[in-house]
Amino acid sequence: LLELGKGFAYMGNQYKLYAGSKEYRTDLLFYHTKLRCYIIIELKIGDFKPEYTGKLNFYLNVIDDTVKSEDDNQTIGIILCKSKDNIEVEYSIKKIQKPIGVGQYIYTSELPENLKSNIPSQKEWNSILENNM
Repeated sequence: LLELGKGFAYMGNQYKLYAGSKEYRTDLLFYHTKLRCYIIIELKIGDFKPEYTGKLNFYLNVIDDTVKSEDDNQTIGIILCKSKDNIEVEYSIKKIQKPIGVGQYIYTSELPENLKSNIPSQKEWNSILENNM
């Protein structure tokens, strides 16, 4: 998220949404203070599947209709998965009118150098936690 810039406010994980008499849950929900919009992030442990975009589009519609205010911009959806086929992704989002992006994540045992200065070290986290307890 740091690569996306500053301004993200964490709203919750497994954020509850209601449509009709059913409950649904988004993986992560943020509010971006500079963009003035909600951002839903769906995390997938496997390869991208086209049905992920339909589910995310549903969540975007519910958030836009039940959570966002008139002053907010349209909600953005992001799907993060282990791998993706760009053609499959293109066909999946081609005619969806909501802003949806699909990205891949990679596993690493160490933070990249360009992120180390933006994220507190374990020692700094411990100090922060001790001071706030």
